[in-house]
Amino acid sequence: MSDRRRRMSLSIFRPPLAPLTPITDEPPEPASATLKKRRQTSNGQSDSPAPSPTGASIERSNSKHSLDRLMSMKRATRPSSLFGSLRSLSSLQDENGEFAHTASSPSSVNSVSSAIPDVAAGMLIHHGPLPEVGPMFRRRCPYLVLTDSHLIQFKSQERASEMFPSLPRLAGQSVPGPSGQARATSIRHSRLSSISSVHESQSSLEGLHSIPLLHVVAVHKLDDGEPYFSIEVAYFNDDTNHASTMTLQIHDPRESDSWLMAIRSTARRARSTYSVPFSQSLVEYIARALEQEQDYEPNHFHMFKVVQRANKSGKRSSSDDLTKLTSKICILAIGMYKVHLVPLPKTTRTSSSTSLSDLNGTSHGIVTLASVKVQNFDDSFQLWFRRPFQPPSALHLAALCVNEVVVWLRQAAEFLRPEWTEQPLAWIVPQILNDELLPIPVEEEENRAFDRTLTAYCAAYGINTSTIRYKVNYSCEDAPAFELLPITGAGRLKYNALELLAILRALRYNESFGTIRLSQTALDPLHGLCDDYGWDHTPWTTRSGETVEIENQQKASVLIQEVRALAVKSKRLRRLDFSDCLARRPSSAGSTPVLGCGICEALFPLCTKQYTNVDWIILNGILLSEVDIDYIYAAAISKASHFRAIEVSNCGLADRSFQAILQALSHQGSTLECLNFSSNFARLEPLNMREYLDELSYIRKIDFSNTYRTSGPEPLLAIETLASWKLEELDLSRSSINAETLQAVAEYLRNPQSQVLRHLRMNQCGLTGGNVADLLQAMAHLPFRDLHLYINENYLEKEHDRLIQAISQSLTPLYMTMEMLEYKEEKNFRLLVEAWTHNTSTRYLNISKVSLPFEAGKETIAALEKMLGDNQTLESLNIAGEEAHLEVANFGSGISKALNGLQRNKSLKLLHVEHQNLGMPGANALASILEENDTLLQLHCGANGFTLQAFTVIVRSLAKNRTLVHLTKMDKDRMAAIKKVDREIDNVRETGGRSLTMPTKATVSTMKRSIGSAIPGQLPFSSRGSPQTPKKQYTDRELAEMMDTIADNWERETVVMQDYLARNRYLAQKRLRAMKIEQPMTACAVESPTEGSPRTSLYEIDDATPIGEPNRQLAIRNKAEYDEAADSGDDGFEEALMMSKKLALE
Repeated sequence: MSDRRRRMSLSIFRPPLAPLTPITDEPPEPASATLKKRRQTSNGQSDSPAPSPTGASIERSNSKHSLDRLMSMKRATRPSSLFGSLRSLSSLQDENGEFAHTASSPSSVNSVSSAIPDVAAGMLIHHGPLPEVGPMFRRRCPYLVLTDSHLIQFKSQERASEMFPSLPRLAGQSVPGPSGQARATSIRHSRLSSISSVHESQSSLEGLHSIPLLHVVAVHKLDDGEPYFSIEVAYFNDDTNHASTMTLQIHDPRESDSWLMAIRSTARRARSTYSVPFSQSLVEYIARALEQEQDYEPNHFHMFKVVQRANKSGKRSSSDDLTKLTSKICILAIGMYKVHLVPLPKTTRTSSSTSLSDLNGTSHGIVTLASVKVQNFDDSFQLWFRRPFQPPSALHLAALCVNEVVVWLRQAAEFLRPEWTEQPLAWIVPQILNDELLPIPVEEEENRAFDRTLTAYCAAYGINTSTIRYKVNYSCEDAPAFELLPITGAGRLKYNALELLAILRALRYNESFGTIRLSQTALDPLHGLCDDYGWDHTPWTTRSGETVEIENQQKASVLIQEVRALAVKSKRLRRLDFSDCLARRPSSAGSTPVLGCGICEALFPLCTKQYTNVDWIILNGILLSEVDIDYIYAAAISKASHFRAIEVSNCGLADRSFQAILQALSHQGSTLECLNFSSNFARLEPLNMREYLDELSYIRKIDFSNTYRTSGPEPLLAIETLASWKLEELDLSRSSINAETLQAVAEYLRNPQSQVLRHLRMNQCGLTGGNVADLLQAMAHLPFRDLHLYINENYLEKEHDRLIQAISQSLTPLYMTMEMLEYKEEKNFRLLVEAWTHNTSTRYLNISKVSLPFEAGKETIAALEKMLGDNQTLESLNIAGEEAHLEVANFGSGISKALNGLQRNKSLKLLHVEHQNLGMPGANALASILEENDTLLQLHCGANGFTLQAFTVIVRSLAKNRTLVHLTKMDKDRMAAIKKVDREIDNVRETGGRSLTMPTKATVSTMKRSIGSAIPGQLPFSSRGSPQTPKKQYTDRELAEMMDTIADNWERETVVMQDYLARNRYLAQKRLRAMKIEQPMTACAVESPTEGSPRTSLYEIDDATPIGEPNRQLAIRNKAEYDEAADSGDDGFEEALMMSKKLALE
C-alpha cells in the first residue's frame, strides 16, 4: 500500500442539531453490561425497588384546610429525646455508600408535581431543633423535620408538633381543640440563610418552608468555620424553574454529620422511587449550548444538575458572613470532547439570599482533566483541569449524582484515549467507584483511534485541526510509518507549541506505528520550554509499568518529556526520525552549540537502560553539541542498547566527534545496519576507519556522500571490507572518488555478496563514460540485475563510446537515472538515444534535464521518436526538461513530433514530459497518443505552456482512452494562462484608457490571441475584422466577466478530466479483481524510484486523502448497475461516466 494522508477538521464534531435527538431516561448501557451491581439513580430511576423505610406512618385527613388536618391527626408515642429519629441512623449509613445512578437522558418531560406527596403525608425520618436566632428579646428556635418526601423547617417545635402529633411537645404547649383552632403565631424571617421554592400545597401563613426531596440537587458541608457547622441543601424545581439553596447552621459537628447523612440517604431513596426527568426545554437549551461549541453528539451526551460551590475564603464566625458564600446551581454537560458547566436559562428564577446569579458558561477539554477528588462524607467533589503552560483550573462542585458524574467522566476520558494504559490524572475517589467503572464503548477506527485522540487534544487546546496534516506510509521499513506533513494555512510556516503537543500526545501509547517521522517539522517551539505548573504528562513509567529511573525528569524541558514519552509508552515503535527538526546555530563561526538539542538527552539514556524498543534514531540536519556527542557515545558503547542505526548526516561533526561516534558504534557490530555520516566537516581517514568498519558484520546501508577524505592511494572502502557485507544501499555521491575506490566498487559488484545491492548512488563523482562502462560490465554477470544505478551530473561525454557500447549490449541494470547530463555536442546525445533504442535490459530510465548546446535537431528528434516507438522494454521514462531563472533545458519545438512514436509503443506505462514547452502542437500530439495508446497508465505533462484550448483537447481525448489513471491537473499552466490574459488586459488599459476606445494595433492583436487561446470556441484573430478598427470595445465589467469565464472553463475541464480518470480507475480495479488480485477501490499510482522503491506495482493504491479536504473520488453506490454500463462497449463507457457524475452529485 502507499501513503495514507489525513487532515484533521473540527467538522468531524458531527452535523448541527436539527432536529434534536430525543433524550430518554433509559440507562445508556444495560445494567448487566455497564455496572457490576445494582444502583439507584439520583434523578429517580432505580435498578431495583428501594426497601420500605421503617417507622410509624402518619394518617392524613381529607380536609383541604390545614387546621382541620391538624385536628384529625393521630398522636403516636415518641422517644423523649428532642433530637432523635424514628429510624436508626445505622440503617441510613448503609445506603449512604450506595451508588447513585443518574440517567442523564430522560425521555419523559412531564410534570412530577403529581408524584410528590403532601408535606404532612410523609414518613418521619429525622427531626430536631436548630440553634436559636434573632434579637435578644425576640429569639426563636426553628425546628427541622425530615420525612421520606420533604425537608421541612418550622418556625418552632410547637408548629412542627401541630402538623406531626407524634413529635414530642414542649412543656406547656396547648393541644389543638376540636374546632381545629390553634393559637396564632406571627410570621418572621427564619435564621436559615436560604429558604425558597416552597411547595404550593403549603401556605406561608402556616409557619413552615418545605423542600421536596425529588428537587434536591446536592447536600454538602459549608466551610464556614466555628461556631457553626453548616449544611447546604441545593434544590431545583424543573416545573417552575426555581433554583435555590437552604443553609442549616448547627453547633454540634456530630449533629451536623447526622443531618447530612440522613438528608443525603433519604433524598437518594426518594429519587429511586420516581424518575425525575429533565424538562424538554432544558434539554434543548443544553444541547444547543454544546452545539455552539461544536461538541454535541447524541451518543456522547450526558447532563447532570450540579452545584458550583463557593470558594474557600478563610474561617467565618457569624451567620452574617454566610451570605458571602455563593453557591450556584448549574448543568454539568459531558460532550464528545469537553466538559461544560452551563448556567441555567435566563428564565430561571432564584429566591435565595445567597444571590444565585446567572453564570457565564465554562468549558474544559476532557483530556485536560488532571485530577478528580470525591468526598466520602457529602456530595461535594472537585475537578481540576490544566492546559499546558497554565496553572490548574478547579471546579468545586456538588451533586447528589456525584458518583454517576465522575464515572461517566472517567469513561469519556478513556474513550478519547483508548490506547492509554495509564490515564494522566489523579483519581481520588472511594473504592466503590473503582469497582463500578463503565466499559469503554468500542468504535472501529483505523490507526487505533489516533484521529479521535488527536481531535480531542485539538479541541481541548483550542486548535484548528484543519491545519494539521499527516500521512501513513505502509510501504517503508518498520511500517506503518506516521509522517507529519507541513502545516497548512495562510502565513503559517511551522506548528506552534500547543499544536506540537497535541500531535505528540496523540501519538503516545499508540501501537499502530512502527515509525514516527517528524522530519522537516520545526520542534523549536518546544526546545528549552518548561511547564512549571504540573507534571501530569511526565513519563514516570514505561508501558509495562516499570519505573523510569532518570534524574531530574520533572525539570526537563517539554521537548525532552514528550520524546521520552513516545519512546517508553509504545512497544511497537522502532524508528524515530527527527531530520531537520531543530534550526540550531553555533554561537560563533566554527563552534558548536553549548546546550544540547534535547533529543539525545531524551532518548539515549532510555536505550542504555532498555526502557524502550526504539533502536533506529535519525538526527540528520541537527547541529549536535559536545553534550549530545557524550550522550551518543555513552549509549553506543553499551551493548545493551542494540542499535540498528544512528544517522548523523549534516550534524556539524568534526574529526574528533566523527571518530568518537564511529568508535562507539563499533560496539554495536552484531546489530548495526546503517551508517550515515554524510555532509559533515570531518575528513575520512580510510586506514583508521577500516579498524572500526571491520567490526560491523550486518551493515546494510552506507552513506558517505558529500564527505571529505584524506589524500592517499588507499580506497575509501577496502574490497576486503566490502566483500564481508551484504549491502543494500551504497551512497558515495559528491565525494572524492579515486581510481582505487572505483576499482573496489567494481570488484564488489562482481562479488556474489553484492547480489542484494539495490541502490548504488555515485552522483557528481567525476565519473567518465569509461568509468560507468566499467561498472556496467562488472555487474553484467547477473542479467537483468535488480539494481538502481544513479550517475547524475557526471562527465559521461568523455570515453562516451564505451558507455554507448555497454548500453547497446544491454549491460545496464533494471533502473537507471542519468539526470542533468551536459553535452557539448548534440551528436553524442543522439548516439545515447540510439543506444537506448536497442537496449532490452532496463525498464526504468530517467534522462531528464539534459543540456544541449542548441535545440534538438531533426536527426535527434527522429532518434527520440524511434526510441519511443521501438523500445518495447521501458515501462517508465522521464524526459522532462528544466526551467530555471538563468538556464532552460529542453529539446525544443521538435519534441512534439517525437512523441508520435508512442502510438506504436506497447510497454510504456509512465511518462514524464514536463517543462518541454509543448504548447498547442504538443497537446495535439498527446491527444492522438491517448486515443491510440492502451498501455500508458500515467502521464505527467504539466508546465508546458498549455492554454485552456490545449488542455481541452487533451481532456476530450480521454473519452476514447480506457487505461490512463493519472493525468497532471495543469495547475501551473492554468496560472500562467490566466496571468498572461490579465497582463494583456492591463496593457490594453494602459494604452487605450479604461473604456478601451483607442487600443493600439499590436496590443489588441496580442489580447485577442490570448483570449482566443484561453476560451475555446473563440474565432481566430484573422476572422474578427481589422485590428485597427476592432468591432468590440471591452469595458472593465466585460473584462472581469471574461476572466471569470476563463477560470470557470478551466475548472469545468478539470472536473471532466477527473470523471474520466475515475472511470478508468474503476475499470482498472475491476480488471485486477478479475485477475484475483485484491486491491481496494481507490486511485492507482506509480511510486517514483527517486522517492522509494521503483519496484512498486503500477496499480499501487493511493488513498492519501486529508481529513477536512478530501480528494474528489467517484461515488459508486450501485456497483452492479455501474458494471453493467461499463461492460456494454463504447456507449457503455459513456453511460458509466454519466452515472458517475449523477452519483457524485447525489
